[in-house]
Amino acid sequence: MEQHAVVSSEEWVEARKVLLSKEKEFSRVREQLAQERRELPWEAVLKSYEFAGPDGQRTLLDLFAGKSQLIVYHFMFDPTWDEGCPHCSFWADHFDGTLPHLAARDVTLTAVSRAPLHKLVVYKRRMGWSFPWVSSYGSDFNYDFGVSFSPEAIADHTAVYNYGSPDPAMEDREGISVFLKNEAGDVFRTYSTYARGIDMVNGTYQFLDLVPKGRDEPEGDRQYWVRRHDEYGPA
Repeated sequence: MEQHAVVSSEEWVEARKVLLSKEKEFSRVREQLAQERRELPWEAVLKSYEFAGPDGQRTLLDLFAGKSQLIVYHFMFDPTWDEGCPHCSFWADHFDGTLPHLAARDVTLTAVSRAPLHKLVVYKRRMGWSFPWVSSYGSDFNYDFGVSFSPEAIADHTAVYNYGSPDPAMEDREGISVFLKNEAGDVFRTYSTYARGIDMVNGTYQFLDLVPKGRDEPEGDRQYWVRRHDEYGPA
């Protein structure tokens, strides 16, 4: 940091203009990629799923809550744990502020975890969150959408996560799945992403990418610093 180049205002502006042209190209590529994402074929969801929520049992159709588009954050919370994953908690800290904006665009966002509902309720209260969160405990939902794996598959290294890369190494992993409901009430999966694919919805990372030290995460030890927001201690 102390040996970083320091230049005049004129030189800085010229260097910034060069980077700006690259940023604009990146924005164009990102917009094209988003369009290609929207153009993916859809997968009909023919299986019925039941979830436990604060208001009782819910179906996948119920999770849309009157909207035609549903985003599910697959939150890592093994049924044997007493706390949610600290890394998924890092992501979830960004959800509440998006809810009214998503609703204005015909989108509902909810988290789904395998832990039983009472554990979700206690942890959600501790974290101070208000976004919808339901339990898929006893359901195949997490397994069918590629974020939970049997102990046997983990031991045998036959579990398939993120379309075959990497080995999940644990029974629950993170991800996002997107669903659409048509006027007839049919449900389709339109998109799923896992692992580093969820980085784009983490606002803190987007800010860190702007500062000189960046994410400051060594290769092979990413997110070593992440804690639940009530565990960091004094700033």
